[in-house]
Amino acid sequence: MISFFTKTTDMMTSKKRWAALVVLAVSLFVVTMDMTILIMALPELVRELEPSGTQQLWIVDIYSLVLAGFIIPLSAFADKWGRKKALLTGFALFGLVSLAIFFAESAEFVIAIRFLLGIAGALIMPTTLSMIRVIFENPKERATALAVWSIVSSIGAVFGPIIGGALLEQFSWHSAFLINVPFAIIAVVAGLFLLPESKLSKEKSHSWDIPSTILSIAGMIGLVWSIKEFSKEGLADIIPWVVIVLAITMIVIFVKRNLSSSDPMLDVRLFKKRSFSAGTIAAFMTMFAMTSVLLLASQWLQVVEELSPFKAGLYLLPMAIGAMVFAPIAPGLAARFGPKIVLPSGIGIAAIGMFIMYFFGHPLSYSTMALALILVEAGTASLAVASALIMLETPTSKAGNAAAVEESMYDLGNVFGVAVLGSLSSMLYRVFLDISSFSSKGIVGDLAHVAEESVVGAVEVAKATGIKQLANEAVTSFNDAFVATALVGGIIMIIISIVVYLLIPKSLDITKQK
Repeated sequence: MISFFTKTTDMMTSKKRWAALVVLAVSLFVVTMDMTILIMALPELVRELEPSGTQQLWIVDIYSLVLAGFIIPLSAFADKWGRKKALLTGFALFGLVSLAIFFAESAEFVIAIRFLLGIAGALIMPTTLSMIRVIFENPKERATALAVWSIVSSIGAVFGPIIGGALLEQFSWHSAFLINVPFAIIAVVAGLFLLPESKLSKEKSHSWDIPSTILSIAGMIGLVWSIKEFSKEGLADIIPWVVIVLAITMIVIFVKRNLSSSDPMLDVRLFKKRSFSAGTIAAFMTMFAMTSVLLLASQWLQVVEELSPFKAGLYLLPMAIGAMVFAPIAPGLAARFGPKIVLPSGIGIAAIGMFIMYFFGHPLSYSTMALALILVEAGTASLAVASALIMLETPTSKAGNAAAVEESMYDLGNVFGVAVLGSLSSMLYRVFLDISSFSSKGIVGDLAHVAEESVVGAVEVAKATGIKQLANEAVTSFNDAFVATALVGGIIMIIISIVVYLLIPKSLDITKQK
């Protein structure tokens, strides 16, 4: 590694290395927390800013979408410029942009803020993992540090709704953004003193491939936008079809460009390694399952159970318990029984949680949902094993690239979980809700449109018009859409579990670096 990197970690004491890990863990916690913290603020934000159903989805997932689009190019930039500088710059931007929420008076402004936070996060996230590879040269210490990284990655997303709920109990939805500011200040100050600088030597510095950057960002945005439009307008609209074809074309060109490059932004050849592919697929799907379930569960608690944001956050605590209990032991289980058994089993356990929601969810009760959430998070604890698989056969010179790929998989899983399962839920809600039956009671035009856009909108229309039956049917429709979406998610997870099992070599040992 020394031949490829200019670094200042040789004289770091053991205490300073672990202190540096704390800074990196806090950095990761804040960025992953921001993926889900807004979920709890969404109902209040919807009431105040009145965004459309599609805008609601953009508010939630634009952050992760931008992360996914910018992580690979900004990871290359951080390698060249310096990881410490990139991390601290990212946090400074994170804090400043979060303060801008004071001026938010429209859904478009909130989306813009989430976009900029995504860029800041893309400077932060890949450096947390690549710096671990630089700071911890001892394989055993590095394995422990990677386990901590994986645990924080999982717990951060789980605690987002809990912290968000606690804040919203006393403050407005703006606090879901302002909580970033003190974290950013602490990270910048601590990072200045504790983190070492590291970057590629001039001979190995990666250039910033602008065409590949444009292709990856435009391709991913086009792909997710198309999925959203299909959920809103159905499959008859020609424009989303045109966009999705263009998006896939750009992604294919991006892959071909990087395959033919001697200095690729993304070394696609890494996916030829079966363990690497298995790890990235598992990382993608664990986030796919967890984020979509969190989004729907938080809305169910606040709308169907009529809980306050804080109580809804506490009611989601079973997911955090599942993460804290199972994430620390996942690497040990993989070392004893092998990743070929542990990783697919984890994904399968998450699928069982989703199946429970469907088969025992008519109507869904909190006890049923709590059990399901524990199983979903217990399954997603396999993130720690996925991280080890991704790094296992990756050459030292490609460690930064592998870290960027891993982060991208987490973010893409988050994006597609919301876009695919979230959009499916919205579509099923509109199918189950027979809004035309209320036309004789004056629910037509804009009122009907608002009621069809979301269950929150339907409840507000019911309160304004005094038609309680509309609220009851909207809640029932949302419940049925939620559990039906969980069934689809569970089926997908079972398929992925089988794929991951087939990919992982039987004799693979994650305790031995190749």
